[in-house]
Amino acid sequence: MDFSVSPSLTYVDGTLWQAVRSAAERFSRLIAYDFMGKSTSYRQFARDVEQCAKALISLGVRPGDRVTVCLPNCPQAVVLFYAVNAVGGVANMVHPLSGEKEIEFFLRESESKIAVTLNQFYGKFEEARKNVSLDTLIITSIKDALSFPMKIGYALTEQSKIPPLPNPAPVLLWKDFLKRGDSVESFKEHQGKTDDPAVILYSGGTTGTTKGVLLSNGNFNALAQQVLATNPMFRPGDTMLAVMPVFHGFGLGISIHSMLFNGGRCLLVPRFTVKSYAGLLMKKRCNFIAGVPSLYEALLREDSMKRADLSSLKGVFSGGDTLSVELKKRLDRFLADHRATVTVREGYGTTECVTASCLTPENYYKEGSIGIPFPDTYYKIVRPESQEEVPVGELGEICLCGPTVMLGYLNRPEETAAVLQRHGDGNLWVHTGDLGKMDEDGFVYFCQRIKRVIVSNGYNIYPSRIENVLDGMDEVQISCVIGVPDPIRGQRVKAFVVLKEGIPADETTEKILMEHCGKYIAKYALPKQIEFRPDLPKTAVGKVAYRLLEEEHNRE
Repeated sequence: MDFSVSPSLTYVDGTLWQAVRSAAERFSRLIAYDFMGKSTSYRQFARDVEQCAKALISLGVRPGDRVTVCLPNCPQAVVLFYAVNAVGGVANMVHPLSGEKEIEFFLRESESKIAVTLNQFYGKFEEARKNVSLDTLIITSIKDALSFPMKIGYALTEQSKIPPLPNPAPVLLWKDFLKRGDSVESFKEHQGKTDDPAVILYSGGTTGTTKGVLLSNGNFNALAQQVLATNPMFRPGDTMLAVMPVFHGFGLGISIHSMLFNGGRCLLVPRFTVKSYAGLLMKKRCNFIAGVPSLYEALLREDSMKRADLSSLKGVFSGGDTLSVELKKRLDRFLADHRATVTVREGYGTTECVTASCLTPENYYKEGSIGIPFPDTYYKIVRPESQEEVPVGELGEICLCGPTVMLGYLNRPEETAAVLQRHGDGNLWVHTGDLGKMDEDGFVYFCQRIKRVIVSNGYNIYPSRIENVLDGMDEVQISCVIGVPDPIRGQRVKAFVVLKEGIPADETTEKILMEHCGKYIAKYALPKQIEFRPDLPKTAVGKVAYRLLEEEHNRE
């Protein structure tokens, strides 16, 4: 089949910043990003990156040094990310809501010399700092990135909620940090190579334990070119509502770097609430949005969206978690009812290849499929714990290779060797730990994590299958299915269900759900228990946190 996307591209050489600086030169008058009412042109953005890079040099940052960036989606995070790259450093991207011990782990694992975070997180860093070697802690504030009128409003409404820093505090304030750049008379950006390490992102990976994923300049730049190739409707100046977090591959790779690489405009959202997200989407007439399924599920429930005009949308992307067939149908219907001419396109990927490496074609959809691989990216399905490829249509482990595949796990050679395997074709393949299949046209189908299979009385039960059935019911907003210990069966099936507004959480509703499941699911795979919840726990990027539900049940 021909989907009008070139199977192979010619990729740029060099660093992240060299690629984005080139875009800044070509599109100097266009807006690089908006933040809380303030717009910054590409020309000013490039100047800010250079000043920040000079400030890093003044603090002794040299090629190969790690700098921890622990910030939400704000201008400081974007400027700092590229400034670190401009001096040849490696940006260690950390979730701002991490706990003290997690921060300590991230600092130690990366051997960061410098860390930058918001003032409200000072206490956690100061505690973590007692047990690690950190030369400099830089503190910034949302107020530092606001226009003068907004600063006044922020000071009146938000500043009082944040504990003041100790006086004196062993930190460097953002404005003082930037002034240090004035002492560096001339700046010459680092002439890095495509394969040089550039970014550390954190992931549970294929083994479930937190690891640093070491990614190169070429990984991110290749992704940006692949995103453009698979979205030919994009034009410089188009706007992306950048709500996915900058510490995650989906946010950093798609919503930030791919946009700035190609002259796009990022609307930076530091904190997600469905009401503010909906307001920005409608007010700014965004062209592209990307999010996890739970974000879209929340958007469908938002009252203010009822009269929304979404005709400006050129692309709606879902990734990071399974988009059920039923949620896609509801979302597509919602888009059509609100004048959008596009449907949601589902992608798939892992942090081990930055983020997405597979995407539904623009004008062709196969039910349940996550699409076809990006240019120069190859998928194969193998028998779990082997390199043996299975026949077309058969379930197995998803493996992939291509230009976005990581350099490896930070300080984890054994785990790197287990996940990055050289096959008989001579290529390095990522063994994702995900179960899926491929059809005769090359469309890929994701089932679920291999380790998420429920084994009951010797039968393999796939939670995603049951979730699809439940999510398709008129009464159900969203569901999550887990396996819980059973002394006879080994495991039994338990479903957590969030009902739609107005549906009573009672025995009658439970009976309706169970009878419906019985029509589509084998008896051995039926839920033995349904628990109604007002909401389900989410991960940092909005995935349903099924592991938390498992842990919660095991504690009971």
